[in-house]
Amino acid sequence: MTNATGKFTTTSWEEAPYDQADDAPVIAKADVRNTFEGDIVGAGTLTYLLAYPKDYASFVGIQRVTGALGGKTGQFILQTEGVVDGGPPSSTWFVVPGSATGELVGLRGKGTVVALDATTAEYTLDYHFA
Repeated sequence: MTNATGKFTTTSWEEAPYDQADDAPVIAKADVRNTFEGDIVGAGTLTYLLAYPKDYASFVGIQRVTGALGGKTGQFILQTEGVVDGGPPSSTWFVVPGSATGELVGLRGKGTVVALDATTAEYTLDYHFA
């Protein structure tokens, strides 16, 4: 198992309500672009679905990363879930099995993301190749 670490910066965030109902939490959709640095170098295209109950938010997302991981190039998909509950947003993610291309074929892994501010987050990804 290899541990990847680094940061990503959100360069674009376009969010709009997805579903609304009287006296019920709003569900929103956000289309996001990220730029990765560290052990992952490249760009991410991400779509979140977010629920906004009182006093916190819950989210799930799918992100395609195009670039390099540990010097190997290709693409892979990360599936994310997390919460915003009074502190910085935090989430867990995993590599969708079978989603990697190029030199990254066989990639498996999981990790964490913690926001540092409104546009920057630190990540970990513990990974291996099947």
